[in-house]
Amino acid sequence: MASPDSTRPNSARSKARRRALDILFEAEQRSVSVTEAIRQRRERTDQIINLYTVDIVEGVCALQGTIDEFLETYSQGWSLERMPAVDRILLRIGTWELLYNDDVPDGVAVSEAVELAKFLSTDESPQFINGLLGRLQQLKPTLLA
Repeated sequence: MASPDSTRPNSARSKARRRALDILFEAEQRSVSVTEAIRQRRERTDQIINLYTVDIVEGVCALQGTIDEFLETYSQGWSLERMPAVDRILLRIGTWELLYNDDVPDGVAVSEAVELAKFLSTDESPQFINGLLGRLQQLKPTLLA
């Protein structure tokens, strides 16, 4: 039996991650709150925004300061502003799942972020995201101490 977090691109959680990325990206690009971005999506589209999408968005927003600090500290010369917006948001989602969502196995959090980067970002992005999230995975016990 496949886990509910299977890395199949069309799994419910994969779709939720993609939708969370879209919402976080849209909010950042339009300089609106994520609450406003979700509200607009619900009003203007027939998209169903499932509970896990909301969990990701709310989790990333609630812990963004801490997440961004970890990303800045361990990205080895890459400021958040220098990263492509998609990569920055994928890293925030992946870091939230890796460090703060015990329902998602660490390897799944990393591989899902890498898979989305393969489809949505630059050729170098999957390797960069894999390396940075892999480093955070190694440091997880220390980061959460």
